[in-house]
Amino acid sequence: MEPIRVLQVVTIMNRGGLETMLMNYYRQIDRSQIQFDFMVHRDEKGHYDDEILSLGGNIHRMPQIRPGNYRDYFKKLDEFFAQHSEYQVVHSHINENSSFVLRAAKSAGVPCRIAHSHLSDLGIDLKLPFRIYARLSMKNNPNQYFACSKNAGQWLFGKDISASGDLKVLNNAVNVNQYKYDDEVRNRMREQLKAENKLVLGHIGRFNKQKNHHFLIDIFKAVHDKRPDSLLVLAGDGYLRPTIEKKVAQLGLSSCVMFLGVRSDIPDLMQAMDLFLFPSLFEGLPVVMVEAQAAGLRCFVSDAITKEADITGRVQFLSLKESAEAWAGRILSSSYEHEDTSALLQDHGYDTNSMAKWLSDYYLEQGLYTRQA
Repeated sequence: MEPIRVLQVVTIMNRGGLETMLMNYYRQIDRSQIQFDFMVHRDEKGHYDDEILSLGGNIHRMPQIRPGNYRDYFKKLDEFFAQHSEYQVVHSHINENSSFVLRAAKSAGVPCRIAHSHLSDLGIDLKLPFRIYARLSMKNNPNQYFACSKNAGQWLFGKDISASGDLKVLNNAVNVNQYKYDDEVRNRMREQLKAENKLVLGHIGRFNKQKNHHFLIDIFKAVHDKRPDSLLVLAGDGYLRPTIEKKVAQLGLSSCVMFLGVRSDIPDLMQAMDLFLFPSLFEGLPVVMVEAQAAGLRCFVSDAITKEADITGRVQFLSLKESAEAWAGRILSSSYEHEDTSALLQDHGYDTNSMAKWLSDYYLEQGLYTRQA
């Protein structure tokens, strides 16, 4: 029998948290039984596209979702599902916009339609009314409800779904063994970063409003004023990067803030860090926080992030209403040693080695049931 093909719906397969989580699962599943294909919403090539193709997956490109092109987009969705009857399972990760994809899937008779929430807020911008419209359009278009945390599920699907027991929390698992602390890796990476004998603070995330890089730089400035030997390492890219680079230069911090861009060696890079900072304005349950804890790092994060994110007891939540100086004080009074957290993460279901089997079994159950029906 051919493998069950699951359509994963995303924006673009770049090295973001959601995308990395999907690849973690994709590498672990038995691809003779289950294959992932991807519906993406960008024309440009994603960082993971070549690996997806090498693993036997297909990539289907759709236009970017914009309020002005809803009619054309809906038409293309209907055409897609009319032409691709092979998909019995559609798993959509585009938050409120999943309602549009799953509406078309429902109309085409796709029996298993999963909406997966990865955020607990939308933020405020010009697209907010359209995002609210999309969330209200969710209705019965999905028939399976996933979320990275209880808060994220309640935000997208409402209290009734969350309270009914229909919500499944799928942990943002990582390959724990890749992140285990290693002195040799740490020394090599710190040598590459020219960070020997320095206090290395790290952050990994897209340069967008949500990640709150402006405040992150303010925090580091307050730390650096008291610890001139400190270094801030930033991995990621995005539209706000030039603005943040300009701010760093204006504050005279260019020699001690490193912009590393998109990296494929995050497990090794985290070995070089002493502490992890994550002052986001809103999140679901970020994969990168699971990675940081898997690396044994102590994390200082905003209280806008769900408390479910503290899996190891090494996360300190601070209010965004507090000053950068207050954050710096807490950071500088912290201990910096790494800790082996692998057993804790495995016990709580955050290791892909165990969670991939759960997800595989779920897809198999859904796919085989619909084939027999």
